[in-house]
Formats: sequence, C-alpha cells, structure tokens
Amino acid sequence: MEKTENKNRFGLIGKDIAYSFSRAYFTQKFKDLKLENYSYENFDFQDISELNKVLETTTNIKGFNVTIPYKEEVIPFLALIDEKAKAIGAVNTIKFTEKGLKGYNTDFYGFQKSIEPSIKEHHKKALILGTGGASKAIAFVFKELGIAYTFVSRRKKENQFTYQELTRQILEEYTVIVNCTPVGTFPDSTEKPALPYEYITKKHLLFDLIYNPAKTAFLAAGEAQGAQIKNGDKMLELQAEKAWEIWNS
Repeated sequence: MEKTENKNRFGLIGKDIAYSFSRAYFTQKFKDLKLENYSYENFDFQDISELNKVLETTTNIKGFNVTIPYKEEVIPFLALIDEKAKAIGAVNTIKFTEKGLKGYNTDFYGFQKSIEPSIKEHHKKALILGTGGASKAIAFVFKELGIAYTFVSRRKKENQFTYQELTRQILEEYTVIVNCTPVGTFPDSTEKPALPYEYITKKHLLFDLIYNPAKTAFLAAGEAQGAQIKNGDKMLELQAEKAWEIWNS
C-alpha cells in the first residue's frame, strides 16, 4: 500500500543539523498526542537560498523552526513579522498564513523563563558571547530584566569586547555570562570560548544555549570555579512549546 503523505508537516531550517533537538522533541510530541499525519523533518541548507526550492515544491508544510545560522537571513522570505521578532531582529519560528510566511521569535521567551529563577541581586551586568541571531534574543531579555550587557566577539567592534580584552576587572563586574556561540557543541565537546576562567567565582552565573552535551566544557570550567551553571535544555523546551502554540493559534 502506498504511504500517504503527511498532511501536517513541520521542520527545522538550519545548517549541519543532524543532531537536532527540534526533530526529536516534536516527533515525540506528535506520538504522545497521538497525532497521526503529523511529521517533523530537518531542512539542512548550505545556503538560505535553498528555501526557495522547498517553498516552490513542497506541500502541506504548516510551520518552521529556524536555527543557526539563518535566524536573520530568513527575514527577507517573510511577508509578515511579529512585533517582538522585529524588535529583536531575529526569527526562530515561522507560521504559514493566508498572507504568506509570518516570523516570530520564541527564543527570548524560552531564555527569560529559564534564566529568571537563577538571577540574583548582584547580577547587574552580563557578557553575551557571540553576535548572531540567538544573541539578539538574549540581549532583548536582558533589556527587559534591566541587566546591562556587552557583546563579546572575536573581531573588534564598537561597544563590544574581544575575548583578548577580558580582564579580571571586567569579569568581576560582569557576573552573568551567556554562550550564544556553537563552540563546544557535540562532537567538538572539549572546546570552549576563550575566557580567562580563573577569574570566574561563585558569584557568577554561566548559561550555555547548547544542550548537547548537557554539560559543555564552558559550563564545566565555570562549575570548577564555583559558578552557578545552566544549559539550554529548558530554554529549548519552552521555545518549542511556544512555537507549537503559535502554529496552532
């Protein structure tokens, strides 16, 4: 008997995404909810222009998640963009509507809900490692929480630090550090951002958006210095649930 094509298809747009949280999460969710005719697949693009072909030739797609490195590059494909996603400047959830593709950002929601319980009185300033699409959602949350932040990247830009510039004094001042880079993701699990970890103390909170491995080398190095640590697991679940809500609204 010929297999009927799923009527409700969802997928993840990204690059080199064989180890995708979203596909495993939603496949299990469809199973738990006993949703037949629902599927979730990876759209692994070497270039965002490949999305054109998918949109022209693929049927029954109801929504996308978007991951590194396309959270900003996908914006020109959208007919509409939610206000918060516009303010952030990055999209990680797309809904198919009658007026065309509409972009949303659920990263900020997932991050805020997962970091808020760990924020303490002395956490006044944050370092955001990386300047891609994910880091924009993190900056948006810190703005909402009234926490001052500075981006850290490999290349010198105005109002940012480079990794080489990070001193004991800076780390004493900035007690929240969020890794928004892919450095340390499986299979390169021994790698970590180039920080002076010896200046991290028990006053620090280290948050890694990476979820595989569960404890990255970045988090392990912080923990060894007494810091509070948190991975991206809960954030991913929360943003996935928010995406599901959007697709079904």
